[in-house]
Amino acid sequence: MNPPVSPPSGLKLWLAGARLRTLPAAIVPVAVGTAVAVGHGPDTQWWRAGAALVVALALQIAVNFANDYSDGVRGTDGAERVGPLRLVGSGLVEPATVKLAATVSFAVAGAVGAVLAIAVGPELFVVGAASLVAGWAYTGGPRPYGYLGLGEVFVFVFFGGVATVGTTYVLIEEVSAVALGASVSVGLWATALLVINNLRDIPGDTIAGKRTLAVRFGDRRTRLTYVLMQESALTVAVVLTVLSDRWAVAALIGVPFVIQGIRAVARGATGTELIAVLGLTGKAQLVCGLAMAAGIALSG
Repeated sequence: MNPPVSPPSGLKLWLAGARLRTLPAAIVPVAVGTAVAVGHGPDTQWWRAGAALVVALALQIAVNFANDYSDGVRGTDGAERVGPLRLVGSGLVEPATVKLAATVSFAVAGAVGAVLAIAVGPELFVVGAASLVAGWAYTGGPRPYGYLGLGEVFVFVFFGGVATVGTTYVLIEEVSAVALGASVSVGLWATALLVINNLRDIPGDTIAGKRTLAVRFGDRRTRLTYVLMQESALTVAVVLTVLSDRWAVAALIGVPFVIQGIRAVARGATGTELIAVLGLTGKAQLVCGLAMAAGIALSG
């Protein structure tokens, strides 16, 4: 019999709560959006890409802490939860402290975003405000839309279109068709992460009354949705290459990770097995996304 594993403490506890495995969802759109701006001209203000990355990372971490807090106080994260450690649900951190961590992270995203808005234009204030509100309302507030099966829409829109096209926009100050096309793949990769997360949590979410898309679809159709998202993301990359002069098709470098994830989901992986699939999905997103960014940049 193996001895019980002690929960993390100190910095390791907070890093676990920040859910670092989800950070590719913030890194990839900024990388791809920045790549689209390569070759645009010598006047490109590249510091803005760094600022955009800070905003994306802070927003992702803020959403993770906000979800931890909201799900914890609602009782959604019960003892039967299979997924990664939750700070409030586990009882290791007081809810008010996690809420403060979320607030600070949102504040960092807002402050750096405000700097970009001052440098680029007031339209970014509107986009930034919408991102902050959407991040909190995902599982917070009186009617969290994540409990209504709309979480995937939020992830696709904000960590796909807004983050990718927005990064290109702050660099070249125009909406790029290439960035818009690439954002579809980026959004699908990010949404696939949430689909796997919610697939794993179907039993607990059903009991807690959390009507995620996975709960609404059921196990079989959620697995099919994951497969279609992964296949569609790569198909869009190929089509974008054909329709433009940018090598988005380089995303196919990540196909081995995509195949591993699809096979695991297709054969019926459940519970803790899906934690490994979540890791594979994150790796696929990071490798495919960075490869796409490299291909687009080199062909710029």
